[in-house]
Amino acid sequence: MMAACAPKTEGPAPGAPSLPAPLSAEGDFGATLQAALISAAPGDTIVMPEGTFALADPLSLDVDGVTLRGAGQGKTVLDFAQQSGAGEGLLVTSDDVTLMDFTVRDTKGDGIKSKGADRITYKFLTVEWSGEPDETNGAYGVYPVESKDVLVENVTVRGASDAGIYVGQSSNIIVRNSIVEFNVAGIEIENSTAADVYGNIARNNTGGILVFDLPGLPVSGGNSTRIFANEIQANNTRNFAPAGNIVAGVPSGTGVIIMANRNVHVFDNKFENNRSAHVLITAYSLPITDETYNPLPRDIVVRDNHYAGGGEDPQGDLAPLAAALGGKLPPIVWDGVTSWPNAPEPTDVNLTIGEAEDVLFLSMGIPAYPIDPEALRPSGSRPASNPPAEPPAIDVPQDGG
Repeated sequence: MMAACAPKTEGPAPGAPSLPAPLSAEGDFGATLQAALISAAPGDTIVMPEGTFALADPLSLDVDGVTLRGAGQGKTVLDFAQQSGAGEGLLVTSDDVTLMDFTVRDTKGDGIKSKGADRITYKFLTVEWSGEPDETNGAYGVYPVESKDVLVENVTVRGASDAGIYVGQSSNIIVRNSIVEFNVAGIEIENSTAADVYGNIARNNTGGILVFDLPGLPVSGGNSTRIFANEIQANNTRNFAPAGNIVAGVPSGTGVIIMANRNVHVFDNKFENNRSAHVLITAYSLPITDETYNPLPRDIVVRDNHYAGGGEDPQGDLAPLAAALGGKLPPIVWDGVTSWPNAPEPTDVNLTIGEAEDVLFLSMGIPAYPIDPEALRPSGSRPASNPPAEPPAIDVPQDGG
């Protein structure tokens, strides 16, 4: 399974300085590579040779301004199938780092993680887990967190038991032209501000693209994300996340899920054959102890997308609700929640459905969580709204266009 065409590797720019010689492939390559990462100076480029290299120990980089590159996706493969421990394959904790042109395979934990790494670039990378989707796979494929100016492009991730591409607690983010498949969540933007997600293919995941804001994290109040010009297809893989993970509640067959986030715009995407619902807009449904946390989605715009098939076999928590409503769901579904225990009076979530009239919408009419079946007031009427201004396009300083 999981065979797909990866984006083509970018070649050296005309006139660019020649690259240093690749590291030696002789002996213990993991030790050679880690030594090079430790001894690197700012501005260095470390080149890995072509080949598949078995690594037993995780790698780390804490030097600013380093480029780590291989011979191409599928040509330089860091194979962690025999990895000791449960950590990530590569951890980056420095700024202005570029990771490109290699594959990371079968890590015990996350594939590649960066933390507090401003202006990091992930490009022309593959992170994958062999075999069928399994809860023992690592949680995240590409995992930048607590960072500013994040660029993820032309990346392929398969088989993550949480999210293929996850950007958390970060700001000023671009995720583009990537392929995510057979993950629980294809792409997830969580507790982050100012993100553009475009030109990606999210297919055969449990949920295609998620925009969440969760309580209890150091950074919250996520807002201002644009999801546009993506292909979001057949995200009908069973949910294989370990029990207890927040994404373990993602219904199989969802294209885009917006939960408790603000000012999210979904437009010009192509949705096909997501069996539960193409777009699901929902409040955070679990008990809340943080009195400052707002669990409602607010200022959401869904417009000018293309929809085909889907909605015929709702899964997870959507299944009994759909059964009560005739068994099938329309392309756009909102749970309808407008209040929570800390704010019991109904709040206007300002939801704009700017689609053609033949694109159906459903509010499940849940006034608040937990669900009281007697209180459901489902409706197909689109809510009145005052469309919020669309966030400006994202630019990051390391982007060459």
